[in-house]
Amino acid sequence: MSDTPARLANRILIGLGIGLVAGLLTLALGHYVPGVLDAAQRLSVAVLDPLGQVFLRLLFFVVIPLVFASLAGGVVQLGNLRKLGPLAGRTFGLFALNMTIGVVLGLVMMNVLAPGATIDADTREELRAAYAGDAARHVATSEAREPFTLMTVVDMFMPRNLFGAVSGFTRGGIGEILPLILFALLVGAAGTRLASEPQERLRGALELVTRLMTGIVHFALHLAPYAVPAMIYSVVVRVGWEFVLALSVFVAGVLGVLALHLFGTISVLLSVFSKKWRPLPFFRAVRAVLITAFSTSSSSATMATSMTVARETLKVSPGTAGFVIPLGATMNMSGTALFEGCVVLFVAQVFGVSLGLGEQLTLLLLAVLSAVAVAGIPGGSLPIIAGLCATFGIPPDGIAIVLGVDRLLDMARTTVNVGADLATAVIVDERSHVGASAGSPGAAPGVGG
Repeated sequence: MSDTPARLANRILIGLGIGLVAGLLTLALGHYVPGVLDAAQRLSVAVLDPLGQVFLRLLFFVVIPLVFASLAGGVVQLGNLRKLGPLAGRTFGLFALNMTIGVVLGLVMMNVLAPGATIDADTREELRAAYAGDAARHVATSEAREPFTLMTVVDMFMPRNLFGAVSGFTRGGIGEILPLILFALLVGAAGTRLASEPQERLRGALELVTRLMTGIVHFALHLAPYAVPAMIYSVVVRVGWEFVLALSVFVAGVLGVLALHLFGTISVLLSVFSKKWRPLPFFRAVRAVLITAFSTSSSSATMATSMTVARETLKVSPGTAGFVIPLGATMNMSGTALFEGCVVLFVAQVFGVSLGLGEQLTLLLLAVLSAVAVAGIPGGSLPIIAGLCATFGIPPDGIAIVLGVDRLLDMARTTVNVGADLATAVIVDERSHVGASAGSPGAAPGVGG
């Protein structure tokens, strides 16, 4: 790995630290001089948020073309549809394993700590009052969802208007990715049946689009050392620590179990299934992606960076990276599934709703399945969580209790999601023997090959 990406990752990390420290100092000063905090919040809205949005929008620009070109190109790279079955089987198997382990860890933590019991009635009502409007919006979104049936699955993957669904209809919306994934897979599958010459032209065209989108990602990453501290500072001064402290046990428990899942579960999976990458070199190699995921709170925004690191640093073959990373950004939501289970149990504990073993097993299954449908954008899981609460007879507007700390936890769970995507790509590539290269840079000494 060249030292330029390493220097860039260090600059992003330093910027994140500067933004965090500056935000905390502003909060401390604002405690004694309220006008300072008000001015900082106005600065965040007027200047820092737009700077962060420039960075995010550059990444969002490439999501649709990159998903299509990389996924279709990944299938065409296989050359034969018979290779798709084992690749897909390993990929979805690791996705399911990651999410299941995540939810189990989260539910165990919630049952052991029972953080809902630490919230007193006054704090509970203060939190609900502060975020009642936002909670109502997420509950309304949840209630507007149709009952889940087989037809729902068909609509999710095969809308009548593909381009309308993918475009998102509005300037502020992000389109649906699942139909795009299916369309890209179909194009790639059809491409494998072309004669060799047109198939090669198709592969070259898709690869060219992927390289162009990767170039735009590099532009965005050079803005990251300035955008990341701006976004972190804005989050800290606008959310504050009052609600974080009021929910400290829940926040600490979720952050701890997310860290355990990221560094523990993934380390075990790499140790068991990969001979080329050991955990420590792997996490060093992907730190720029993890920092980007943490600062953006968006799997979709981070997908382009994940693709670049997977191919250029982890040396994952283009076919595997093009197949696994776009699917992972949409479907491998292990951190989100873990978080959903934790929030549902937390709200249940706060409101005195008891969920037995059978109901928690059902919650585990629903959390894994519903996490797949979560949009890879900040706050995308909240309507799903409101729906899960209603399923178990828990007041859906109880999600208001976690809205004050959701952004912090969203940053952490997105980091887990993205880390699991990259680990899956490495393992699947090695196990599938698709363009695997022995002794890739960053592999532990004596491990490669």
